[in-house]
Amino acid sequence: MKHLLSILDVEKDFEKIIDDAIAMKKNGYEKVLKDKVLAMIFEKSSTRTRVSFETAMQKLGGHAIFLSKNDIQLGRGETIEDTAKVLSRYVDVIMYRAYSHKNMVELAENASVPVINGLDDEEHPCQVIADFMTIKEKKGRLHGLKMSYFGDGDNNMAHSLMLASAIFNMEMEIVAPKKYWPSRHYIEMAERLGGKIRIMEMNENAGKNADIIVTDTWVSMGDEAEKEERLRAFKGYTVDENIMARAKPDAIFMHCLPAYYGYEVTKSVAHGKQSVIFDEAENRMWAQMAILKWSLDLL
Repeated sequence: MKHLLSILDVEKDFEKIIDDAIAMKKNGYEKVLKDKVLAMIFEKSSTRTRVSFETAMQKLGGHAIFLSKNDIQLGRGETIEDTAKVLSRYVDVIMYRAYSHKNMVELAENASVPVINGLDDEEHPCQVIADFMTIKEKKGRLHGLKMSYFGDGDNNMAHSLMLASAIFNMEMEIVAPKKYWPSRHYIEMAERLGGKIRIMEMNENAGKNADIIVTDTWVSMGDEAEKEERLRAFKGYTVDENIMARAKPDAIFMHCLPAYYGYEVTKSVAHGKQSVIFDEAENRMWAQMAILKWSLDLL
C-alpha cells in the first residue's frame, strides 16, 4: 500500500515522480485512471489543493468526489476508523486535508486504499513535490542548490521543505524568530538524511547566494488566535527586494499561496521577474497527476 503521509514516503521515488510530472506537462498524458475514483476529504478550505486534484483526476480519466466535513458523517462524530473502512469499499484513493497528523495516520492505518496527505499540521508533501518539480524546471537540477526559507520555521511547509532538501543534498537555511525555529524532531530527521540545515534569526547575510528564496504565510489555518502575536514576532522578516538582492542573480522566489502582501512578502517580489509562484501553483496539478499514478503503481 503506497500512502503519501510524509515527504519521506516518496524518498526513493521523489525524482521519478517529478520527472513524470514534467514529462506529462511537456508531452501529454494517457487516461490511465479511467474508472478510478478519488475521495477528497476537506477539513480545511482550499483553492489549489481541491482544484488541482479534481482536475488531475479528470485529465487522467478518473473522477473525484469532494467531501467537506459538513457533507459526511465524520463531521457529526463518525470515527475516522469507520470512515476509512467505508470509503475504501467505494473508492480507489483517498486524499485527506486535515487539521491533525494523528488523524491522517489513523485514516491511513484503517484504509485499504492509498491515502494522500493533502496537508495537515505536520507536513504538506503534495505542495513540496510540486515545488521541487518547479525548481527542476527552472534550474535543470535539484542536487546541490541552496534554499533559504523565511518565516515560520516550525510549520508544515518548513518541515516538508527541510526533509525534501535533505533528500536532494541541498543546503537549507531557515530564517525565523527563535520562538518559531523548527522542532528538533525535524532537524534530526533531515540530518539523518544527510541534510545541511542552518537555522538563524534575521541578519544581513540571510538569503545570501541562495538559488531559491521561499516564504509562507505567517498565520496558517488554525493559528488565527495567535495572529497579532505572530505579526509582531515576524516583523522584519518580509521578503522584499533587499532580501532578493542578497540571493544569486538568477534566484527564484517561491510561495505556496495564498500570499498576504506586505506581511511575508511584498507584492513587487511576488509578482516580480524572479517569482515563479504561478508556475508553482500550476504544477500542483501536474505533480498530483504523477502522485496519483505513483500511489496506484501506474508510474
